[in-house]
Amino acid sequence: MATETTDAAGVCVDAGGSALGMPQLCADWMPNQIFWLLVTLITLYFVMSRIALPRISAVLAERSGTITNDIAAAEELKNKAAEAEAAYDQALLDARSEAQKIVAEAKAEIQAELDVELQKADAQIAAKTAESEAAIGEIREGAVKSVTAVAKDTAKELVAAMGGTADAKAITAAVNARMKG
Repeated sequence: MATETTDAAGVCVDAGGSALGMPQLCADWMPNQIFWLLVTLITLYFVMSRIALPRISAVLAERSGTITNDIAAAEELKNKAAEAEAAYDQALLDARSEAQKIVAEAKAEIQAELDVELQKADAQIAAKTAESEAAIGEIREGAVKSVTAVAKDTAKELVAAMGGTADAKAITAAVNARMKG
């Protein structure tokens, strides 16, 4: 019997029990290897289908749900940000229009005050001008009287210096005629 075992196994194993070449490729051992390959694959199939794949599916579903929720939350925040930006822009426009209205009112007040002050200044200038014209009129009148009096005195003295006698009426008539032009 030992001889039969050696003869039967002699193709894949030498006399010392060591494998000749690659034992996986030994045709005598192929049915045994195929059996264990099928047992291993069926075991892996059941382990994967009953334990690993459901857990992986659950994790993938959870991740998908988390991603979907995060995207929805991001869209919601994006919409809120757009609404906040629109509200901010509207508030900015309202503030600018209010500021322009305030500036326009301030300009109108300043212009009204300026017009009142200009009218007061014009009235004061007109009063000063009237006073000045009256004073100038008095000065002219006084100057004309003074010039007339000086002219009469000078004419009287000239006539007396030339050795004549001057009549006051004649001198007054001559000076008045000369003053008129």
